Amino acid sequence: MMSISTRGRYASRIMVLLASRPQGVPVNTHEIAREEAISPAYVEQLMMALKVAGLVVSHRGRAGGFSLARDSEAISIADVLQAVEGKVSVAPCDDVHTCDRASSCPTRGVWMRASNLLEELFEGTTIAALAREAAELGEVEPIR
Repeated sequence: MMSISTRGRYASRIMVLLASRPQGVPVNTHEIAREEAISPAYVEQLMMALKVAGLVVSHRGRAGGFSLARDSEAISIADVLQAVEGKVSVAPCDDVHTCDRASSCPTRGVWMRASNLLEELFEGTTIAALAREAAELGEVEPIR
């Protein structure tokens, strides 16, 4: 079974949480950990990867924490997954150097098409859209 790792799922949920808060208002690691029911140490690992990718910024001080680095409409799930997992693909066929059968494989085309469809879905899904869906379901506070 192909699945997105916990890193990708947790990072996506954290980004939705941050998008549900007013722009620029930081959320600290312990609050994120409590809201998402994951350890503060794991939150810290994810936040560092998201920060390096330019998706979040950190704020120092007593009221510090993390906030989105840019508008949630400009951040896609593809951006988040790339930051914490690398390229998401259904099979390693997209790189002809990783498979010696790539040039003659009769199934490579279907795996490439599936990967492209998945990539289009992730690129077309913004954190803002997911935050709106979560607010409608009552999972997070509505975006203010």
